[in-house]
Amino acid sequence: MDFPNLNLPLVELKTKLVKGDMQVFDPVRKKYFSLTSEEWVRQNFIFYLNKYKNYPFGLMRVEQMIRYNTLKIRADIVLYNNTGVPTMIIECKSPRVKINQDTFYQIARYNSKLRVKYLVLTNGLQHYCCEMNYDNDDIVFLENIPSY
Repeated sequence: MDFPNLNLPLVELKTKLVKGDMQVFDPVRKKYFSLTSEEWVRQNFIFYLNKYKNYPFGLMRVEQMIRYNTLKIRADIVLYNNTGVPTMIIECKSPRVKINQDTFYQIARYNSKLRVKYLVLTNGLQHYCCEMNYDNDDIVFLENIPSY
């Protein structure tokens, strides 16, 4: 599989071929998953969060299930603080998917339950980070993703 270079530091992901299916090791879930273009972005972003923003793997959850009304939905990555409070949701898209209003609505649905401080949307090429201020219903777009 040939994936595009992302707007992230280069990383050497641990991969293996299983019955014609390229798989990538997820250090958070501690097992291999099919290497789709979205998984390519997610694994590169996990590495970026860990190595460059200092978020420990132990405070990350991948494919975190969230109940939204009667639906069970899954957030790509949720970061927690030391006391187990969710602080950031990251929604990863394939590099072919444009970040638009629909992707912002998607992450807003996840956040309606978690009420985190930061929301991040990425397709590996573009990254958007918002800081939520619930006291005055304000959203501020940040230049950089906050470090741990």
